[in-house]
Amino acid sequence: MARLAPDDPAAKRIDDALATWRQGDVALDAAWFVHVADGSAALTNEAAEAGGGVNMVQGTVEGSVVLTQTCDIVRSCVRRPFLEIAPVVEVEEADAHQIERGYRPNYAIIPALRGRRLVADLDRVMTVEKSIVATWTRTPGLTTDKEARDFAQALSRKRARFAFPDDFNVLVKKLQSRIEEKHDRHSDEGRALRALREIRVTGSPSWEEANGIELFFWFIRNEADATFEGKAWAGYLESWLKFVTPRDRFTKVEGVVVTLADMTAEEYVNSDPLDLDYLSTRAE
Repeated sequence: MARLAPDDPAAKRIDDALATWRQGDVALDAAWFVHVADGSAALTNEAAEAGGGVNMVQGTVEGSVVLTQTCDIVRSCVRRPFLEIAPVVEVEEADAHQIERGYRPNYAIIPALRGRRLVADLDRVMTVEKSIVATWTRTPGLTTDKEARDFAQALSRKRARFAFPDDFNVLVKKLQSRIEEKHDRHSDEGRALRALREIRVTGSPSWEEANGIELFFWFIRNEADATFEGKAWAGYLESWLKFVTPRDRFTKVEGVVVTLADMTAEEYVNSDPLDLDYLSTRAE
């Protein structure tokens, strides 16, 4: 798109078309996505078809979702001519559950498409001109303030995740495997895991200590679930912490099941979310 003047009728048409668009809105008719690929590496089917060298590869997706903040979407295309989008992809139901719980930060739930298991793939982001988006059909992806906050939080978490030390990632592998194994089971433990809002962890006095790090896990539950399936949360907590055995510089492991209201603001901001996708070492 050529640079438009503020009084250009084309700019007004674009701005008018995007006036109702919001962050998290979806264009199901934008079922393509472009990325730069090394054809010789053949990391994807699309790249393999592109041939050798560096290529611009267009692949097929289920649609596109807008990542740009709403305030920038509705600004004049003369001053802000670009938007960021991510592809919409289909996932398995088990993966959708984990994405909802924040355990898969490379994806974000789009509530309006949840029944179709369509989510935002945040590992792939593309910049497009507003003039292109203005031709798409808008499908509202988020319908409540809470959904909008949750989506924005998912975008933030993708970029702001804490880099846990490699030896901690190794230490919690058994807990990670347990959560992945049981999360979607039709069992008391599976339902208890699905009832958790998130899992956070603190390393004291700091993650940089050479020795003597004490770990504290916060299993944050919903306010209404004082007990679950007739079993006190302490029973689940005890079984989960058994999968994290102190060793080497990690000398102590404790935890608690709480609600957000039980935590102080300081405790929350000084802890970090346990994202399953991020519990891997450089060697892997």
